[in-house]
Amino acid sequence: MRYISLLLLCLLLQACTQTQKGLTDSVKLALLGPDDVQVTPEQVESLPYASMYLRVNDGQRIFVVLGFDENGQQKWITRDRSVVVTQHGRVVKTLGLTDNLVDVTNLQQDPLADALHLTEGASWTRTLSWTEAGKFRAGTAVSHFTRGNDQVLDLAGNKVACRVWQEHVELAADGKSWTNIFWVDTTTGQIRQSRQTLGGDYFPIETTILKPAKS
Repeated sequence: MRYISLLLLCLLLQACTQTQKGLTDSVKLALLGPDDVQVTPEQVESLPYASMYLRVNDGQRIFVVLGFDENGQQKWITRDRSVVVTQHGRVVKTLGLTDNLVDVTNLQQDPLADALHLTEGASWTRTLSWTEAGKFRAGTAVSHFTRGNDQVLDLAGNKVACRVWQEHVELAADGKSWTNIFWVDTTTGQIRQSRQTLGGDYFPIETTILKPAKS
């Protein structure tokens, strides 16, 4: 593990309007070496930005900050200016990665929108579109949720009690299936940690929220 210094490089993204909760600046941290990044609780707290750990396609764990929080979606910026967009803790779009999640439909019915009231067997149907080895893919995905054992996560020095939900996903057209896992803060209902894939049991992404966005 390697501790990183807080080297702040501001990226002017766009001007805020009064209807946006977004930040006008994003920050990227200089990451050195091949090891997973680890930041201290003091470093997380000192930044005025929401932040999280991100691991893409089983690669190095990196530290990213929130660029914008608008229209119910959070746009997280990597140091190479790739973007991971989440909604209710679910990755709903990516830009600038080797392969990308293009679109997710029917987000208004996503059970994660009210994660504190998730029930055993809750289901959700949507259309996913993504790229796989550069080729466009799409399919109708059906999810069913089952509850796992509760866990307490240590996040930036804070103990966070979480309900653990497994989302079993199937693409009926080609028979592919996979499982996403979400850790739900028992107090706020926020997704504090997740393991999910872009689509078709392909290109895993792991997120760990260190400092949540202010509601």
